[in-house]
Amino acid sequence: MTTSTGTAGGPRAGRIEVRPVAGHIGAEISGVDLSADLDDAVVSEIWEAVLRWKVVFFRGQHLDHAAHVAFARRFGEPVVLPRRGSTSPTDVPEVETTADRLELGGRYGMDHDEWLHRRRHTLLRGWHCDHGARVDPPAATILRAETVPPYGGDTTWSNLAAAYAGLSAPVRAFVDGLRAEHRLGVGYQPRPGDDAYVRHLLDHQIATVHPLVRLHPETGERVLFVNGYYVEQIEGLSRAESAAILQMLLEQAVRPEYTVRFRWEPGSVAFWDNRATIHLAPADTAHLGFPRIMHRVMIQGEVPVGVDGTPSRPLTGSRPGRW
Repeated sequence: MTTSTGTAGGPRAGRIEVRPVAGHIGAEISGVDLSADLDDAVVSEIWEAVLRWKVVFFRGQHLDHAAHVAFARRFGEPVVLPRRGSTSPTDVPEVETTADRLELGGRYGMDHDEWLHRRRHTLLRGWHCDHGARVDPPAATILRAETVPPYGGDTTWSNLAAAYAGLSAPVRAFVDGLRAEHRLGVGYQPRPGDDAYVRHLLDHQIATVHPLVRLHPETGERVLFVNGYYVEQIEGLSRAESAAILQMLLEQAVRPEYTVRFRWEPGSVAFWDNRATIHLAPADTAHLGFPRIMHRVMIQGEVPVGVDGTPSRPLTGSRPGRW
C-alpha cells in the first residue's frame, strides 16, 4: 500500500491511498474527490499509480460531464470523436456515452443479440484496447458509471507488460521483431446477402501496421501489443503461421494471473493505460433487462514504437493527432 499527501493548505490537502487489488494489475484509490480542483501533487500521484498498476479504480465519485472532462484534461488532451453514439451528450464533445442495448440494437439492421453474435463469436474476440486500429491509439481512458445492473456487468483488464515478461526468452526474442496489421472489423461475421455494416467498414476503414511488441513511452516496458478485436495478420508470416502465433499470444495476454475484474457501482470510475492493457466489456447482462449507462473520455496518445525504434505505419483511415 502506498500513500501520498496533497499540498498543505491546497484544494486537496490530506491523504490519497492506493491499494493494489491484484498481483499484476489494478489498484483502488481512495481519499480523493475527482470533481475538486486537484493540486499537482495529487494528479502526479494518480498518474504514477496508473503507470504502475495499469488501471486504477475510484468509488463514490460525483462527476458530471464537465467535471469528467476537466479531470481528464489534467493528464492530457481529450479526444474529440467525429462520430459518437446517439446517447452521447451533444454539448460535451469529449464525452462518449454507451447505453448498451440502445447503442447496439437496431444499428445496421441488427438487434443487440445479433451484434454480439457476429462481433464476439470466439472467446478471445472481445478483448481490445480502445481504437487500436488507429496509428495513434489513445494513451488512456477514463470511464465512469452512471447506471449499472444490480449484478453482472463487470469489466476485466489485462496487463500486457506482465504478459510479455511472462513469455519464455526464446519467444520474447522472436516476437520482438514482428509487426502486425490492425484493422477495424477483424473477425466480424457478415450477414448473408447485403450487409450494411460491411459497407460501413469499407467506407470508413482504419488499418495500421503496429509492432507486435511496443516500447511504453513513459515506463520503458516492453508491451505485448495484441488484442482479439483488431489484429489481422503478422507481417511476413503465412496465414496459418500467423493465426497459430496470434492465438498463442492472445491466450498468454489474458491468462487469469495477468487480469483484474471490477464490479461497477454508480459513481465508480476506472482510469486505465490504454497502451499497456486490453480489456473485455461484459457480455452477461443482455438477457437481464437492466440498463447500463457509462461515460467515456479518452486522452490522445502517440504513435507506438517497436523494440527496434521503428514507429507504427498507417495504412488507411488515420493520421497522428487527427480524429
